[in-house]
Amino acid sequence: MTYKVAISFDRCKITSVTCGCGNKDIFYCAHVVALSLYRIRKPDQVKLRLPISETLFQMNRDQLQKFIQYLITAHHTEVLPTAQKLADEILSSNSEINQVNGAPDPTAGASIDDENCWHLDEEQVKEQVKLFLSQGGYYGSGKQLNSMFAKVREMLRMRDSNGARMLTLITEQFMADPRLTLWRQQGTSMTDKCRQLWDELGALWVCIILNPHCKLEEKSCWLQKLQKWSDLDVCPLEDGNYGHELPNITNALPQNANHNPDSLSRPRRTVFTRAIEGRELHWQDSHLQRIISSDIYIAPACQRESERLLFNSQGQPLWLEHVPTACARVDALRSHGYPKEALRLTVAIINTLRLQQQRQLEIYKHQKKELLQRGTTTITNLEGWVGHPLDPIGCLFLTLTEACRLNDDGYLEVSDMNESRPPVYQHVPVAAGCPNSSESYLSLALEVALMGMGQQRVMPEGLYAQDKVCRNEEQLLSRLQELQLDDELVQTLQKQCILLLEGGPFSGLGEVIHRESVPMHTFAKYLFSALLPHDPDLSYKLALRAIRLPVLENSTSAGDTSHPHHMVSVVPSRYPRWFTLGHLESQQCELASTMLTAAKGDTLRLRTILEAIQKHIHSSSLIFKLAQDAFKIATPTDSTTDSTLLNVALELGLQVMRMTLSTLNWRRREMVRWLVTCATEVGVRALVSILQSWYTLFTPTEATSIVAATAVSHTTILRLSLDYPQREELASCARTLALQCAMKDPQSCALSALTLCEKDHIAFEAAYQIAIDAAAGGMTHSQLFTIARYMELRGYPLRAFKLASLAMSHLNLAYNQDTHPAINDVLWACALSHSLGKNELAALIPLVVKSVHCATVLSDILRRCTVTAPGLAGIPGRRSSGKLMSTDKAPLRQLLDATINAYINTTHSRLTHISPRHYGEFIEFLSKARETFLLPQDGHLQFAQFIDNLKQIYKGKKKLMLLVRERFG
Repeated sequence: MTYKVAISFDRCKITSVTCGCGNKDIFYCAHVVALSLYRIRKPDQVKLRLPISETLFQMNRDQLQKFIQYLITAHHTEVLPTAQKLADEILSSNSEINQVNGAPDPTAGASIDDENCWHLDEEQVKEQVKLFLSQGGYYGSGKQLNSMFAKVREMLRMRDSNGARMLTLITEQFMADPRLTLWRQQGTSMTDKCRQLWDELGALWVCIILNPHCKLEEKSCWLQKLQKWSDLDVCPLEDGNYGHELPNITNALPQNANHNPDSLSRPRRTVFTRAIEGRELHWQDSHLQRIISSDIYIAPACQRESERLLFNSQGQPLWLEHVPTACARVDALRSHGYPKEALRLTVAIINTLRLQQQRQLEIYKHQKKELLQRGTTTITNLEGWVGHPLDPIGCLFLTLTEACRLNDDGYLEVSDMNESRPPVYQHVPVAAGCPNSSESYLSLALEVALMGMGQQRVMPEGLYAQDKVCRNEEQLLSRLQELQLDDELVQTLQKQCILLLEGGPFSGLGEVIHRESVPMHTFAKYLFSALLPHDPDLSYKLALRAIRLPVLENSTSAGDTSHPHHMVSVVPSRYPRWFTLGHLESQQCELASTMLTAAKGDTLRLRTILEAIQKHIHSSSLIFKLAQDAFKIATPTDSTTDSTLLNVALELGLQVMRMTLSTLNWRRREMVRWLVTCATEVGVRALVSILQSWYTLFTPTEATSIVAATAVSHTTILRLSLDYPQREELASCARTLALQCAMKDPQSCALSALTLCEKDHIAFEAAYQIAIDAAAGGMTHSQLFTIARYMELRGYPLRAFKLASLAMSHLNLAYNQDTHPAINDVLWACALSHSLGKNELAALIPLVVKSVHCATVLSDILRRCTVTAPGLAGIPGRRSSGKLMSTDKAPLRQLLDATINAYINTTHSRLTHISPRHYGEFIEFLSKARETFLLPQDGHLQFAQFIDNLKQIYKGKKKLMLLVRERFG
């Protein structure tokens, strides 16, 4: 396909394009790009001509007439109407065309005063943003919007005035997003993906307002727009909440006004507030101008008093602005294509931070004794740098590392940081350093990242802000992990870690920290691993200091009033609103696990780490995870077991057992089983120890059914290759435990106790006695029947009978419970007593009659008792008479009468609510009843009498009585 393409240039920029393909996109179509490349690569093939007005100026009258007539002839259909109209206007003296001198020339380009800027299809930008927003962050639309933001940054770096124009168009579409109103009305928070996009939008506007070479009228025009957007109700707030989304209970009480005003009276801060505040910032300060314009700006030899504060003791310039604001300047310089200036300002900021660090350290040394006695501290940094909307630390780090990046050919490169390949850095000496300094931008980058992440700061309010702290820290750490630590960087690391450990209130790794300060676990895990090969003592000291989590430890002591609004909560014992607490605790656990792994084989260090875990970690499931980790590391499949680490695993397991003993924990069974496995691995002494102190670790049920049962199992004996005395010792401990548990909880433990005591006559007797004593109390019939059956199985039929009789007295079977689970137990008990002899049967029948009111069950028992002679259990000294028992004599007569009574009562019960569809079933039931009625001599008379009564009482149920007559006469 051939397309017609027209491109207009002006001072090296493409100012407008048209193409016949009609493709619409933010970017130029392929044909425009092709023509541009053609013009760049083959400039001689594209003829360069003077503007047409110049050529016409050189023609005389005849040439001009000839030129016009030929032009009209070549295009007469298109041009003729226009030519005639223009001819008429030129010949008319008062026409509009004759009021103006000269004539237009489309080939002449713009005048020198006209603004020249790249062609940007505004409609397309709007359409694209609208489309991506409507997809709500799915299908990679978030990625697309981020690449549009990257495009804006690229334009700013090329100093293309379209950058701000494009950002304005994007912002207008963001503000028109219909979801904003919806979220506002429902009081719900926007999605995380969305929040991150809004944050980037806010940060880009800060960059634009801080453009060091922007015209004042431009700046005020942008500020007006920002103010207009910020004033709208739906404009997202800086901290990610819509204010009323969560009742702000942490600010419920009036505060010390100058410290931190109540959030209700705090001014509303939107995502654009920081950019609007940028209107106060200018670049005219002479000290600032000198810093960014020269590498060799140092303190004058004789300083005036006012200049003393502007340089450090080495004479290097300082820049004493609020840190996030100063970093925003760096970001603006970097973003607008001033990398050298950005680097110079960064170095001045770092020199300032170092000086502040030194001064804070000196102040702290004077107050140290008092602070350590009080055990608390105030926080000097009201605004944390990590998780800050302007990402000050990330900005300094990127500025410094970009100056040290190598491309594949070994050249330094400046590029976008979005590639997937890990970057390669090399040391580049600091240009603005002291003459004798050997510092590099790379070591400064590491130093400032460590300073920022080690800064002590209060946990911000709100889920979004807290989440952002974690996310920003992870981003910074992943960048730090890209640095190859050489000697120079290791020195920087050591120096900074020592400063953080000695540091007072400015350091999150200082000895005393505020109860609500952001934990350092993730950061410390990086430091620990990075330092371990070079300085193990320092790395352990640091990780042990960082493992604390004060917000879950001691409640606030009276001295700590620095942040009152963080202390107030509705329920005094509740933790403050730390929404990310679960994540932070798991990071604490990760740090502990990393230390345990590294300390394998080092008894002293393992002991110290164990103490730290026991002191600082408060979540049972996390301690259990650590115990499992330690166990895995201690018992590798391919090498010998590390006994110290194995003991640490056991200690942690025991702690978990104690922590979860009185609270319901769904993982208890798993934890108990694991602990026994671990103790077995440690050895027989550990098993004996947990059996002896079971009551502090397990419930009686766990102790008997899992712990003791496993300890004396065949598998354990084989695993530990125990000799006879050791086996006996274990078994004896298990029996003692069994009897103690049976005393404490006979219902659940009596049977396990009997099983565990089987091989020891005295213990077995004691367990049996406990079961008998408990039978009178709280035991259920099913528990008693289970023990009774066990006794029969072990060859104690008389004891089984005694327990079965006790069980029977606890039972009550109603007339309609003919599928009750206890029926099998009742039949078994009757069979047992029958097999023991007439006396036992005679003793049990009254109990059966009292407890069982279900006719079918009673008739079943009666039938079974009349089939064989009693007394076949083979008890020595007893003989069966071999005679069948009669239902007319005791004890069966009593059972027979009870069965007949049960049938009579059940019949009346069934007839009160019977429906026709149950008639057939009822007739079958009467047939069963007849079998029992007919057992005694006068049974048929009794049954006939019973049927006559029914006909009389229920004569209203004509259809049913007809069926009764048909079957029974």
